[in-house]
Amino acid sequence: MRIGVKLPHTGSATGPSVPARARELELAGFDSLWVSDHVVLPERIGSWYPFDPGGKATWPTDTPYLEAVVSLAAAAAVTERVRLGTAVLVLPQRNPVLLAKQAATVDAISGGRLVLGVGAGWLKEEFDALGMPFDTRGPRMVEWIRLLRDCWTGRPEGRSGEHYELPPGTLVLPAPARPIPLYVGGHSPTALRRAGRLGDGWLAQQSLPDLDPDALAAEIGQIRAAAVKAERDPDALDVVLRIVQTAGQADAVARRLGDLAKAGVGEVVVDVDVDDAAAEHAVLRDGAGG
Repeated sequence: MRIGVKLPHTGSATGPSVPARARELELAGFDSLWVSDHVVLPERIGSWYPFDPGGKATWPTDTPYLEAVVSLAAAAAVTERVRLGTAVLVLPQRNPVLLAKQAATVDAISGGRLVLGVGAGWLKEEFDALGMPFDTRGPRMVEWIRLLRDCWTGRPEGRSGEHYELPPGTLVLPAPARPIPLYVGGHSPTALRRAGRLGDGWLAQQSLPDLDPDALAAEIGQIRAAAVKAERDPDALDVVLRIVQTAGQADAVARRLGDLAKAGVGEVVVDVDVDDAAAEHAVLRDGAGG
């Protein structure tokens, strides 16, 4: 079981704190650093929040978010070992060719340590503010995944899709030294099928109070079945679980790691108090079996 941690780039975080915190978390022993993604938030959220049984987003919408890809670039410049990931980037909100370039740049700066968790998104108000269509976000996400991988070859073939046209002869350089892994996020049946058909893995999310390894095991089974149907190797798909509401709860998380591993989870991403990061990592590592 790998142990990842959310980089504190939201809330009271300031620009100078991100590189320092990234270094501290790497030195504390974590395997990976992850960022979340919101470009803008509305004053009041009317959209259904898929990670709450009542569909309500409960955090204050005036929470500052340092931009996800820029934050990872700052972390990449000051770390040497940890994987760097997004949990998750709202893919259909972004220009796919520009994102391919940004991701390849962070991957180059980090020496090949980037992982992109991507999702279709749920916050219609954010799509509206960015001038991006909400209703077609699913098909565009599928098309964007293919465009990203084409661009990462450095010499993508001209692609005329339903939602984007890439002219023939376009060069997107430098190309990553290896394909950047794409983990598909989400728990809907459609998201699970996409993870199996298109992803290098699945990025799930649960809260600590509602942690349910049995539900995760069932969803992982659906993903692997979708991979088999797409003639892909189901055992090659990695599973990362973002566990929210975990700050200061290392003991409680550690007690559940064995059950999560049995369910098929390969990595968990938690929140920690950075000032106690080494101690909390030690508790988590013991729970994961050393």
